Amino acid sequence: MSGICTAIASARHGAKTALIQDRPVLGGNASSEIRMHVCGASCGGEKQNVRETGIIEEILLENRFRNPAKSFHVLDTILWEKVNFQHNLDLYLNTVVLDCDVEDNIIKSISARQLTTEKWFLFTGRIFIDSTGDGFLAYASGAQYNVGREGKSDFNESHAPQKKDNITLGSTLMFKAVNLGYPVHFKKPGWAYTFTEEDLKNRKHCTYEDNMEYYNIDSGFWWIEVGGDGKLDTILDGEKIRDELLKVLYGVWDHIKNRGDHGADNYALDWVQFLPGKRESRRILGDYVLCEEDVLSNRIFEDAVAYGGWPMDIHAPGGIWNKEAYPTNFIKFDGVYTIPYRCYYSKNVKNLMMAGRNISATHMAFGSTRVMATCAVGGQAVGTAASMAIKKGCMPKGILPYVSELQQNLLKDDCYIPGYKNTAKADAARYAKVNASSTEKGFKAEDVTNGIARTEKTGKNCWMSKMASWIELEFKEKVEISEIHIKFDSNLSNERQLQISIDKNIHDIPFKGLPAELARDYDIEFYPGSSRINECDKPDRVIEVRDNYLRFCKHVLEQKICAGRMRVRILNTHGSPRASVYEIRVYSS
Repeated sequence: MSGICTAIASARHGAKTALIQDRPVLGGNASSEIRMHVCGASCGGEKQNVRETGIIEEILLENRFRNPAKSFHVLDTILWEKVNFQHNLDLYLNTVVLDCDVEDNIIKSISARQLTTEKWFLFTGRIFIDSTGDGFLAYASGAQYNVGREGKSDFNESHAPQKKDNITLGSTLMFKAVNLGYPVHFKKPGWAYTFTEEDLKNRKHCTYEDNMEYYNIDSGFWWIEVGGDGKLDTILDGEKIRDELLKVLYGVWDHIKNRGDHGADNYALDWVQFLPGKRESRRILGDYVLCEEDVLSNRIFEDAVAYGGWPMDIHAPGGIWNKEAYPTNFIKFDGVYTIPYRCYYSKNVKNLMMAGRNISATHMAFGSTRVMATCAVGGQAVGTAASMAIKKGCMPKGILPYVSELQQNLLKDDCYIPGYKNTAKADAARYAKVNASSTEKGFKAEDVTNGIARTEKTGKNCWMSKMASWIELEFKEKVEISEIHIKFDSNLSNERQLQISIDKNIHDIPFKGLPAELARDYDIEFYPGSSRINECDKPDRVIEVRDNYLRFCKHVLEQKICAGRMRVRILNTHGSPRASVYEIRVYSS
């Protein structure tokens, strides 16, 4: 997801971009090959109003609209379409990067081979972005990187081990099982391992209901984890790890089926993942290394471009073979932290950037930054910065003096940066008077131009009214409008509604359709004068939008419209009796 968001952002901001992917599908751990749901700062809804927006929200809303069965295979197609038909973006699937040419710490080109066509490619470019997870391009280009856990004193991290080591989080294979409605026999393959109840005492592995939680064996187990323990390297031993994981997976399934009552008599395996879901390997060094204290203290950086909120999710070394340990140490904290731009470009390879789990962070901080939605918003920041660097004729580090411009570009594109708000002088809405047909208590019409496009602890930052309502901008003088941005309410506290997952607890959540709060049908009306409008007055022009499913709606006009007033009239939502808008922006060029 980080690579997709990086490439789309780069292309949308005008840079000619190639996305090179060594698999037949896009999405990484969220693809049909692995089927992991996209997690982020909201921690499944535990943290309110912090779900990631921008391109990742656009993708997940579109998927929810077009993929009612919540199929990972359909998501594959949606991701392919999103990239393949993006202007300025060329997609190369099944294409493996093999080497790179570097001069004076600058990558000049990379060579790659497309397996399906037997074609060889030489890609030249001014900026290269490593979103491989493993940091292969960084490694091949001579970029500095870290592997393993830092010692406690290296970054003054209280949860780190006493001394540095080479231990990383391992890899996992998931499975899906189905209830056939009648008893199903399972015979363990001779090559699979055998597990006792004592072996799995710290790992949930049966069907039960407890304290309103429903746990089911049909969704696979993330704790089927191997590698990274100093014995099996997650990169060099990747094939052996996959084989070991298959032995573990079928051994666990044998235990569930044949060694005690686990509520699985009628279950049979339906799908077994064959490409391991990898968590950790190389972390590329940038000009700053995000650490534990930055995460726990909710630090706001001057060069913040992304944020996270997932707990520091540190798995037990050795995975399933660490039988006495719980499979993860879930170090929770309140709030969210920001990630500085300096974590997203290489310290020593001048034109190399990184997006995804390979950014510049300690092992402890990585435990939080590694989840896909956090990687995705970081990717959008990287793609946006890369395009800026191309336009300004500088290397990625050269964007640091322009970081305020980068932040404003991200906010404009519906990314959230805690502690920052819209200050764009070109936004005519900021200088307009805001009127509305009505408002709900605690929701002010003028908040749509206050620069913050979501609810925070300090305020709701949203206009809300009963349905069939309008909100308008009254300009001091006529404005030639060329572009309009509207950010609606898509319920940023409800992460689960947009997730697709093999986890039954998520897949079977009874949400239908899109977030109820989201505007479905609306009109944008333009009036010539700035005088008060009577309801019988007719607008000069109307833009009609029906069946909207996006939070961020961007209207680029073919011809400018000169208006003294602009009104947004919401006709219907996707179920809520109230209309709500977080932000309206207006640009004249």
